[in-house]
Amino acid sequence: MRDDLDKRIAEARTLSIVGMCKNAGKTTVLNWLLNRSRDRVLGLTSIGRDGESVDVVTGTEKPGIFIPEGTLIATAKDMLSLCDITQEIVCTTGIPTPLGEVVLVRAKSAGNVQLAGPSITSQLKTVSGLFFSLGADQTIIDGALGRKSLGARTVAENVILCTGASYDMRMEKVVQDTANVFRLLNLKKAETPPEESEKPLKELLRESGEALIPGALTDTAILPLLKSGALRNARLVVKDPSKVLLSPDTLEKLSVRGVSLETVDAAKTLCVTVNPVSAYGWKFDPDAFLRAMEAAVTVPVINVKEALS
Repeated sequence: MRDDLDKRIAEARTLSIVGMCKNAGKTTVLNWLLNRSRDRVLGLTSIGRDGESVDVVTGTEKPGIFIPEGTLIATAKDMLSLCDITQEIVCTTGIPTPLGEVVLVRAKSAGNVQLAGPSITSQLKTVSGLFFSLGADQTIIDGALGRKSLGARTVAENVILCTGASYDMRMEKVVQDTANVFRLLNLKKAETPPEESEKPLKELLRESGEALIPGALTDTAILPLLKSGALRNARLVVKDPSKVLLSPDTLEKLSVRGVSLETVDAAKTLCVTVNPVSAYGWKFDPDAFLRAMEAAVTVPVINVKEALS
């Protein structure tokens, strides 16, 4: 299974690393990807800031981001003085951030970098295109807390989902919520999406039993339909998984009533990584945590504290 995973990661042209929480092990995963791809040119950016030695939000220590020579990075101008690589500024992007314009840099030596990239999906897509035009073999986007929108195929075709003990003191809660996010990131692809309509959702369901949801799918919209009986054995299609803002309880109710939840387009989750050690002082039994997560998802699960260190 691990050999197959290595092959799929190597073949992934665009890849995003999505974290369930701070200190889930995203940077460890990123450094592992960088280290195993030294014979390839990688394009690297981050949605949000990353690479600092101390997390600016939690105050906890973090591993740095060490890139090999030849790596392309997209980061804000104010971050350049904090990178200890020899830098070649390849181009500017015109993309603004609170830390300055995003610029593309080629590393002329190996070293540590700090990243603060674009925050909008369309901007990430633009940066990814620039990387490939400059010779990158693969683009990696380091995700930010809560940005499950990185599961949209418009950002990256493949996802690594990172979770860990820092999410919650209760292992069962971490596993349950991670499995729920995994389920959303891997919704069934709609082969024939319904046509978009301005009719009320309830009317569409009564007429055809299916509907394309143009915006977010929320509990507020769905619960009344469930109570009225209008939503049973139906099909709901969203643009991408980031549009599903339903609670686990509502998702379960949809499943019980035979409602198929599908997506027009989505990325493919390659694996789930688990960090059994919390940055806040507690930890899980690593073997029990690994087994529980393996039982909850249908992709390989890796302990970042052992397999990737």
